[in-house]
Amino acid sequence: MKFSGRKVLFLVLFIVLGSVALQIPLVNIVGSARKFTVLELFGPSAGMLAGPVVGTISVLAVKIISALITGASFDVASMLLLLTMPLAALYFGSKSKLVAVIPVVCMTLFIMHPIGREVWYFSLYWLIPILGVFKKKFLILNSLGSTFTAHAVGSTVFLYAFGLPAAAWVGLIPQVALERGFFAVGIWFSYLVMNNVFNLLASSWCFRFMGKLVNDKYVYFLKS
Repeated sequence: MKFSGRKVLFLVLFIVLGSVALQIPLVNIVGSARKFTVLELFGPSAGMLAGPVVGTISVLAVKIISALITGASFDVASMLLLLTMPLAALYFGSKSKLVAVIPVVCMTLFIMHPIGREVWYFSLYWLIPILGVFKKKFLILNSLGSTFTAHAVGSTVFLYAFGLPAAAWVGLIPQVALERGFFAVGIWFSYLVMNNVFNLLASSWCFRFMGKLVNDKYVYFLKS
C-alpha cells in the first residue's frame, strides 16, 4: 500500500484529535475500572476516511501513544484490548468480507472457554458483524458491524483475562443492546459529520488534500 502525503497528514491529524477524544469518558466498562470514551464514537471513521490500513494504524497509534503517556500496563490482556478500536476501524473501512473472520474467531474462543460455554448465546451478538459484511453498503449497518467487532474482541479478552462469572454475562445482554446501538448511531453520525467537514475544508488550498478522503456518496451538507 502506498502511503500518500494526504494519508500521512491524516494520520497526524487523527492522532491529535483521537488523543483528545480518548480523554473524554462516556460510561464505565462493566467489570473494569476502564471507561468507554468519545474515541469509540468516531474512531472507526478513520477506516473509511483514510482506508482500512491507514485508518487502523491511526487508531492503534492513538491507543499506544496514550498508553505510553499514562504509563498503562502492557500485560497481554492490556495489549490485546488495544486492538478493539483498530479492528473496529478495519471492519468499518474494509470492503473485504474477510473481516468477518474477526468475530468468527471471537465466537469460537468465547464458546471454548468453560464460562463462555455456559453463556454461549451471549456470543450470538457477533453474528451481526458476520452477516453485516454482506450489507456494508448501508452505512448504519456497517457502523453496527464495526461496534460489534470491537465488542467481540473486548468481550473475549475480558473473559479470558478476568473470568467474569456466567451470571454477569447474562446480566449484560440487555445492556449490550443499548450500549452498542448507541455506539452504532455515534459511529454513523460521526462519519457523516467528518466526511462533510472534510469536504468543506477541502475548498481551502491548505486542506485540499482532504478532498481525496471524502466520499461523495455521503456529502449532504457543507458542500465545498
